Amino acid sequence: MELILALACDSARVRPDGKVDVAGIFNELYAPGFPAAQARMSVLFVLEWSPAEHGHRDFAADLVDDENGKVLTIEGHTDVEPRPEGRAPALTRILLPLENVVFPHAGRYRFMLEVGGRTRPAFSLFVGEQRAPEADPTETDRV
Repeated sequence: MELILALACDSARVRPDGKVDVAGIFNELYAPGFPAAQARMSVLFVLEWSPAEHGHRDFAADLVDDENGKVLTIEGHTDVEPRPEGRAPALTRILLPLENVVFPHAGRYRFMLEVGGRTRPAFSLFVGEQRAPEADPTETDRV
């Protein structure tokens, strides 16, 4: 199995023809304080399978912080269809809308994908503290 695409975005959908439409790809978020919650986001993982890999495959994606503390875990499975020679490899598109993802502190977070006993990094997000806008020194209070 090869992870060929992994990302976070505002929204995504798999079309009837198998193509994926993605909107609002991001790798950083900012919050006024912590813990912080992201109301909505989606994650997408696209896996390509070798001809020998088919059948039921379990997977897990852990969102971890810099100290490998788990923030959330997504678990599921996919059924990989065998592909005849001369066709493109089988793909699995894992598209997951998430709500109220809580980031306990500022820093780098990573999604780690585990499939078939192997864990590999998928992608990372940086979550930072939003700074308050500074006052414009040319403005004065008016009465």
